[in-house]
Amino acid sequence: MKYKRFEELPVWKASIEFAVDTFDFTRRAKSEFQDLGDLKNQLERAAVSVSNNIAEGFERGTTAELIQYLYIARGSSGECRSITYILGSLARFKTSKKDILGLRNASESINRQLYGWINSLKNTDIKGEKFLTERQKETYRAKKDLAEFDREMEDFRKNFAEKLKREEAERFALRTADKKRNEG
Repeated sequence: MKYKRFEELPVWKASIEFAVDTFDFTRRAKSEFQDLGDLKNQLERAAVSVSNNIAEGFERGTTAELIQYLYIARGSSGECRSITYILGSLARFKTSKKDILGLRNASESINRQLYGWINSLKNTDIKGEKFLTERQKETYRAKKDLAEFDREMEDFRKNFAEKLKREEAERFALRTADKKRNEG
């Protein structure tokens, strides 16, 4: 599926949820963050940076810039994960270990999604929407449509072959049953 807006991207949606969860956590653990300098704000800023960099990269219009911003988003997510290790090591956050682990797991999931997306972008010959002419877009769509048609035909062939096998098995079973009845 080709996404037309960053708001449709599953990884962007996950990063928004991650930022909201981060803000909920920092609000609940406000007293634990006292005397830790700017760590709370740093965690919040890094969490927001993940979704913002996904959005900005998506809107840039070139594959190279998108990849660059996705790496920045990964970096921000990694920064959040690093902070969760610090928080998890501090005795004052002992009662928040479950929340901290939840944030860490969400960050790891986002990073895996971003890593997969980056790798798929690196393996494409498309430079980005910004560079595509209408003719190139049409050619790209036609290739995609043809690939989809090929997949559908392969599925049809498999299903047809399976149906023939089932029908042949049913005919064999009927012939065997008729033969037993006639012999009996």
